[in-house]
Amino acid sequence: MSEIFLDIETTGLSFKENHRIVEIACIETNELIPTKKIFHKILNPDRNVPDEAFKVHGFSTEFLKDKPKFHEIADELLNFISNYDLIIHNASFDIPFINHELKMIKKNIISKNKIIDTLELARGKYPGTSNSLDALCRRFHIDLSARTKHNAVLDCNLLREVYINLLDAKEPKFSFGSETEKKSNKIQVINYSKKILIIWLKTIMLLLLMNSLDVQWKVDVFLMDFIKQLKQKKM
Repeated sequence: MSEIFLDIETTGLSFKENHRIVEIACIETNELIPTKKIFHKILNPDRNVPDEAFKVHGFSTEFLKDKPKFHEIADELLNFISNYDLIIHNASFDIPFINHELKMIKKNIISKNKIIDTLELARGKYPGTSNSLDALCRRFHIDLSARTKHNAVLDCNLLREVYINLLDAKEPKFSFGSETEKKSNKIQVINYSKKILIIWLKTIMLLLLMNSLDVQWKVDVFLMDFIKQLKQKKM
């Protein structure tokens, strides 16, 4: 089961105030393990970057002048994320920005059925507490030392670790060498795959409780994907 972690940086808080995307990153994982496939673009927002936004992500108006504009990378982005679930922290911020950019160039927008919002999951699990990405990293003892500025690629990687902890999953640790070690690796992958199946079912149940997902659609897609991967592993 493959998925994509997505994050953006912008010139401000609302596209309705003519703010634009300045950075977008997507990291593909398979059963939450990175595949090394990454989509990352720094963009010219075609407007100035306010001081408040510069302090957050460090991208100045001058630095962004020679970067591509969203319409130049839109097709590449859509091809990269097609047929994947998108795991986003605070999707109600990111998706309206992306969809606004897509609407302006008459492209199909991203469906909410593709999205898993880790902020919603965290609020369901830890109500009444801060569930920002920083707060969740501290809760799960995830190293934040590199996050001196907001950075879309770094934030995707941090989000992956947060998501694994939110759903009580642990990644397998691999060793390479003897046949015994290789067999041990195979057993770890099988056990991890079983755990991922349980985690996805947990996710569906959590989202069902929050009424944020067409569950029947999600279950159908999930089962088709899972059966497909089982067949591939048998071949």
